[in-house]
Amino acid sequence: MSASALSLTTSLGQSVEMPAFSATEVKNEFGRVLETAFTKGAVAITRHDAPKAVLLSLDAWRALTGAQAAPADPLAALGAEFDALLAGMQTPAGRSAGEALFDASPDELGAAAVMAAATAGR
Repeated sequence: MSASALSLTTSLGQSVEMPAFSATEVKNEFGRVLETAFTKGAVAITRHDAPKAVLLSLDAWRALTGAQAAPADPLAALGAEFDALLAGMQTPAGRSAGEALFDASPDELGAAAVMAAATAGR
């Protein structure tokens, strides 16, 4: 079986052509589908002729997310992340948040923790 072509529209209204495989083809011929994703960057997976998922190559995913390979020096990367967080805390908004945190009552802290846990569970 050969892949059919499918045109998907991005959230910016751009049309992107890519090979498409049915879910059954993916199940039965995953190696070929994966190789196509490697060479073309992405493949669409359809069910009942409707696109349901996209399989991306690692390079395409990195380009899409702006992800980079692991840094040569993980400690330096961690230090840079810490410095960025610290700089954010030095802003007026960061200082206000810190002061509010230390001025909060136990009940206010508990309510904030419950709200944060509920938000994280979404």
